[in-house]
Amino acid sequence: MIETPYLLFLGDAPDQLAAKVAQGIKDWRPENAVGQFRMEGCKADVGLKDMTLAEAKEAGARTLVIGVANRGGVISQAWKDVLVEALAMGFDLASGLHNLLANEGDLVAASQVSGSTLHDVRVPNVQYPIANGKKRSGKRVLAVGTDCSVGKMYTALALDEALREKGINSTFRATGQTGILITGNGVPLDAVIADFMAGAVEYLTPDNDPDHWDIIEGQGSLFHISYSGVTLALIHGGQPDALIICHEPTRTHMRGLPDYTPPSMESVRDMALALARVANPACKVVGVAVNTQHMSEDEAKAYLAEVEQQMGLPAVDPFRHGASRLADALADL
Repeated sequence: MIETPYLLFLGDAPDQLAAKVAQGIKDWRPENAVGQFRMEGCKADVGLKDMTLAEAKEAGARTLVIGVANRGGVISQAWKDVLVEALAMGFDLASGLHNLLANEGDLVAASQVSGSTLHDVRVPNVQYPIANGKKRSGKRVLAVGTDCSVGKMYTALALDEALREKGINSTFRATGQTGILITGNGVPLDAVIADFMAGAVEYLTPDNDPDHWDIIEGQGSLFHISYSGVTLALIHGGQPDALIICHEPTRTHMRGLPDYTPPSMESVRDMALALARVANPACKVVGVAVNTQHMSEDEAKAYLAEVEQQMGLPAVDPFRHGASRLADALADL
């Protein structure tokens, strides 16, 4: 178990999206975070009190969580002084990066001296099967996006909350490092060997009661050159009964790919649905989740109304306005 509360390490994050792990923990488990640690030049801020390591220790923080998700998941050399100092002060370290704490000799040595624990949450700890495509009992919904980091996890968490409020059985199924740090369990899907990714999703969403919904955290985008493979594994392994299209309307290019323009919501709908029906011919698209964080309230409402008319589906910002209407759409299936 990762000890709470956390001090969220933002390092030298170049923008707000780079700190999405820290932002997700702050938004969904604020009781687990006492503050944030930012290095010089950090351009992200999750709205917590800036603390030194000593101040966080005094406030009761037990674990320094690397809250940055940089391209490639690398532990920067610039972070090392802070991480080693934190270990020497008795902090545990937790990370969801591809670059594992356990592979960094200086961090391992520092943890052995202090008796601290290194937690790598992006390490599969199960021998997952190859997918078999057999129909499973229960119901499943998956968020698919026009791009990476558009709000798929937030949509899934908000939808799980809305279903529970309506008395509908549901479980949020984490598939990435942030979701795992928020809920305490899940499958770090993009660290699973490719042949076993779809099987890992089957493992994560097993047979369940007929009225139970698994809310599967989405990853990547079918239209993202870098990360489309993990998205397809979720679509086929998840065998979703329902899809929710996720979109962030202010993007001018795909995340990390300046030469690629984001696809239309209709393109994502059509491609994702065709691929989902390979594994579940009854799959339907039931709604649109729009990340309106860069819009005013009036702009957001006007845009959502436009999307709803354009797509013929309920369109909401599930974090800003709640996911009740998306839950209603699932209840009708």
